[in-house]
Amino acid sequence: MKLIKTLPLALCFFVITAFKADVTTAVSNAETAAQKDPLPSWNDGAAKKAIIAFVSNATNSKSSQFIPVEDRIATFDNDGTLWSEQPAYFQLFFAIDRVKAMAKDHPEWKTQQPYKAVLENDMEALKESGMKGLLQIVATTHSGMTIDEFDAIVKSWASTAKHPTKNVPYTDMVFQPMLELLHYLRANQFKTYIVSGGGVDFMRAFLPKVYGIPEEQILGTRAKTEWDYNNGNPVIKHLPELDFIDDKEGKPLNIQKIIGKKPVFAAGNSDGDLQMLQWTASNKLNSFMLYVHHTDADREWAYDRGSHIGGLDKGLDEAAKHGWTVVDMKKDWKVIYPRYQ
Repeated sequence: MKLIKTLPLALCFFVITAFKADVTTAVSNAETAAQKDPLPSWNDGAAKKAIIAFVSNATNSKSSQFIPVEDRIATFDNDGTLWSEQPAYFQLFFAIDRVKAMAKDHPEWKTQQPYKAVLENDMEALKESGMKGLLQIVATTHSGMTIDEFDAIVKSWASTAKHPTKNVPYTDMVFQPMLELLHYLRANQFKTYIVSGGGVDFMRAFLPKVYGIPEEQILGTRAKTEWDYNNGNPVIKHLPELDFIDDKEGKPLNIQKIIGKKPVFAAGNSDGDLQMLQWTASNKLNSFMLYVHHTDADREWAYDRGSHIGGLDKGLDEAAKHGWTVVDMKKDWKVIYPRYQ
């Protein structure tokens, strides 16, 4: 399913889910384990040692690398950094499923592209529809409703939807080692943010329960919206237009606009995150830049340069040049997912 890096992350703006109690349990387990080993799902390699050394120095008031609490800002990409993103961004699967669910009210879609391609599971035809066709699908499935209506649709979808190759709920595909990292940082008074190309309304529907990050600390791509007083029952409605793309250079721009401070810690997995890591590296305070490198074809996927999804090319070169930490998933992580490994 090679559709998708032809898509910018911004196309995947909106999608998914309330999280299950099982992952909440995994989060609690991560907090308990952190009392003995802050990163128990990490092997004792260079990446783990570098993270612990950074946090230890950042919280030691006698260290030359001490970071005041108010400056302990950590930003994380989502797709491919905190959960899987193959064979396509999960938001796209949501849009495809929405077309199929809505098709009963649109018999004309059986003969109209790009809907025909979706209904026939013809990914090549969908790809051939290009940006125009994909935008049409996004506009059809994500606009013309209030934010509350969208939230309900996302949660309903997530209650039954499963990943097409792993055959598990999408919400089972978060990375246990990254859950531990988030909790380790917060335990040391870092403020953690999501800065993703995914839709901000989509992420705010489910990420707080997934990662323990509140809605106001989630930054993403924004669709245009409109206010409607609605006879004394005010609503905000989604419009079929983009307002801001939170990818590449959009990430530091959004960080500055919304957070107002440079991060001291940033994690990503693709060239779409490079500018966020470069911005973090320019901080006068000691900073930590981390790339998650997908190297495990058995437990997850292996990809980097030239990938249609989450391509990591310039970022790998930049990391090597400047000594940033690159996490080798196969070597550095004992487990990938919380539940089924």
